[in-house]
Amino acid sequence: MTEQDKASRASTMPHGWAWRIAFFLALFLALQSGYGSMRGGALERAVIDIATVSTAAVLVNTLSPEIGARGVGPRLAAEGGGLNILNGCEGTDVLFLLVAAMLVAPIAWRWRVLGLLVGLPLVFALNQVRVLVLFYAFRSDRELFELLHGAVAPLVLVLLVGTFFMLWLGRFAPGGTAVKA
Repeated sequence: MTEQDKASRASTMPHGWAWRIAFFLALFLALQSGYGSMRGGALERAVIDIATVSTAAVLVNTLSPEIGARGVGPRLAAEGGGLNILNGCEGTDVLFLLVAAMLVAPIAWRWRVLGLLVGLPLVFALNQVRVLVLFYAFRSDRELFELLHGAVAPLVLVLLVGTFFMLWLGRFAPGGTAVKA
C-alpha cells in the first residue's frame, strides 16, 4: 500500500480524523508550551527583537523614512509612538498552528515539508503586515488600534493561514487536484 493510499484510507476513517485532531492538539500545545518555557531566553529575543521588531523597523523606514523607526529590543520605537512586541505578538502561535496542521495532514510527506517551506515565510510576512498595520493604527487612532489588536488582526491572520492550509490540503490530499507522482 502506497503512502498516498494509506493517507486516503486514514482520511476516510472516522478514527483517522479523531487521531489527527488529537495529535494536532497535542503538537500545537507542545510547541506553544515549549516556546513559552523559553520566555525571556535567547530564542524569544531572536524571534521578537531581531526577526519581528528589526524587520518591522526596516519596513516602516522603507514606507515612511520620515518616521525614523528603530528596533530597541522588543520595542518598535519612533517619535509620535511605537509598539511593544510581546510574546504572542510575534506570530508564533499561528506558525505553530500551521506546523501542527501540516504534520497531521493526510498528504504525502514531501507535500507537508514543501507546505512548511512555503507556509512559514507566509506566516512571517503576514505577521509583519499585521505589525505594520498596528504600528500605523496606534500612531493615528488608538481606538482603531485596540479593535485591530484585540480582535480583527489575530482573526484575519488565522483565517489567511487557515485558507492557505486548506488550499494546500485540497491540492495535495488524496482525491485533490495534485499530479500523482
